[in-house]
Amino acid sequence: WERDARVGDYELRQYETAKWVSTVIRGETQKEAMRQGFWKLFHYIQGKNEKAMKIDMTVPVTCLIKSGCADFKVSFFLPFEHQDSPPQPTDSDVFVEERKGTDIFVRSFGGFASPEKYAEEAEVLARILRNRGQLFHEDFFYTAGYDSPFKLFNRHNEVWYFKK
Repeated sequence: WERDARVGDYELRQYETAKWVSTVIRGETQKEAMRQGFWKLFHYIQGKNEKAMKIDMTVPVTCLIKSGCADFKVSFFLPFEHQDSPPQPTDSDVFVEERKGTDIFVRSFGGFASPEKYAEEAEVLARILRNRGQLFHEDFFYTAGYDSPFKLFNRHNEVWYFKK
């Protein structure tokens, strides 16, 4: 699903085409959108789908941040055994999407990630990429969280920019 090439402050990963389950939350703060989105998706993997099937929780949980836009798309990666035919959501706000394989610039950081911290790390990554002459889609980035809210130490968070 991913391959790494690490360069100090960021890495370039190759992601294969894969399916994610997503929901778009509108008109809320990023923090509130993440909370609402998480629960909608959590209900889906707990069996709120057409097969009433429980699906393992996977990481990361991503959130799409678009410049000047108050919509936040929150997504869970679907486990490999469900990639071919994931059960369809029964909540009309939840949908399965296929993200095409692509190269992604990734910056990792620890601690509890607030929306402000994600924005700050994305800005740092964007600056590094511009300085190195790397072309990337600058109008959006993804946040990626790898830990449950109950994990206190060695937390892992990322920001992603898509390579052009």
